[in-house]
Amino acid sequence: MNRNIEYTDKLMKALLTLRTPEELMAFFEDICTIKELQDMAQRLEVASLLYDKKVFREIAESTGASSATISRVNKCIMYGTGGYKTAIERMKESEEK
Repeated sequence: MNRNIEYTDKLMKALLTLRTPEELMAFFEDICTIKELQDMAQRLEVASLLYDKKVFREIAESTGASSATISRVNKCIMYGTGGYKTAIERMKESEEK
């Protein structure tokens, strides 16, 4: 097995062991730089706004994301594996409860 795949698999397994938002935050604060964490949070917000049918200009103004970031997230939504969709739908379901 490729080491990068092995490491990624181990990371996914580690994430699945965390049970609360506080545990996840502590883990991400340890494993990521503040900028990396902010960038991931921004991309999730961009994806959420794209799912809400917001236009690029509006997304850029409300999030501060560059057009390149918005385009990248949009490409992932259009042609990716569905990760954003799953997370956003589950968050919306959770908010409705």
